[in-house]
Amino acid sequence: MTTSALRRQVKNIVHNYSEAEIKVREATSNDPWGPSSSLMSEIADLTFNVVAFAEVMGMVWKRLNDSGKNWRHVYKVITYVNERMFPL
Repeated sequence: MTTSALRRQVKNIVHNYSEAEIKVREATSNDPWGPSSSLMSEIADLTFNVVAFAEVMGMVWKRLNDSGKNWRHVYKVITYVNERMFPL
């Protein structure tokens, strides 16, 4: 387990993030690799639940407002939304 993954797990516990929020945080992390397609599918499936949809969108909005060293958060959210809204 990488240091960033461990740090992310600690933050998830401290901030009491829901399952949906944790998945979005994982998918939009600062790690140099992209999220797995299975993780993206899980997030998409969660959006069919009203409560989980609000949690996913709240975290997406939070990630879109990141800047500076967290530029990957924004990039990955845009990539995710683009792939889900306009699949090839």
